Amino acid sequence: MNQEDDAPENAYTADPGSADDAEATRRDAGEAESSRASRGWWDRNADEYQSEHGAFLGDDRFVWGPEGLDEAEAALLGPAASLKDKDVLEIGAGAAQCSRWLAAQGARPVALDLSHRQLQHALRIGDGIALVEADAGRLPFRDGSFDLACSAYGAVPFVADPVNVMREVHRVLRPGGRWVFSVTHPVRWAFPDEPGPEGLTVSASYFDRTPYVEQDEQGRAVYVEHHRTVGDRVRDVVAGGFRLLDLVEPEWPEWNGQEWGGWSPLRGNLIPGTAIFVCERA
Repeated sequence: MNQEDDAPENAYTADPGSADDAEATRRDAGEAESSRASRGWWDRNADEYQSEHGAFLGDDRFVWGPEGLDEAEAALLGPAASLKDKDVLEIGAGAAQCSRWLAAQGARPVALDLSHRQLQHALRIGDGIALVEADAGRLPFRDGSFDLACSAYGAVPFVADPVNVMREVHRVLRPGGRWVFSVTHPVRWAFPDEPGPEGLTVSASYFDRTPYVEQDEQGRAVYVEHHRTVGDRVRDVVAGGFRLLDLVEPEWPEWNGQEWGGWSPLRGNLIPGTAIFVCERA
């Protein structure tokens, strides 16, 4: 990986590096810079990401993270039978694999992503899903358009203002609507992003909220990820107008022998890798 040895755990990506000469650092990065970096990174890396991880993700499977927790089993959005005729917004949808699973349950999903190239992969896999290219902080929908919203490692870890995203999701949900999103477990930011034993030694402060940035020779960010503690995430949810119903920390299953970036059976059996926030619109 194109990272410093003491770089924090990075989100559910193929490889956060975007170019051989990218410099990894910790520095402030605002909303506009973070959005530009995310759009560019995913447009450049979508092909590699889908090629490397498409088999694990499937074409129409809803997986919450590298552990392989499946929505068909977890039912965090509700029992599969209850999804029929529900309007569902998937944020950071990538190639819309989760949305296809939702459609198979009879839901009416809309797959939103910042990356044009990711949405092209959604079209490559198959049409029939509504696709929208937009920023999670400026959702192009009327108030109360959806019954449910979800995001599997999409958008939330990469935005400088997560409360704004929460408020936007709150706005487009109907009263009582459920919002479920997964992110890298915040405790992982204290450890190096390595799947082996070297990834089990604390190398940074859990409380250091300085963003992780990869930048080019001109100092322009090409990848940005923002750290929030568990408490921060809870407060963001509440500030966005939601009630936190559950915080799910998936355990690493015996069947999963894959390594994905810093995720691995070794680490997964010892420390959590994913945090899933199950929220309800107040």
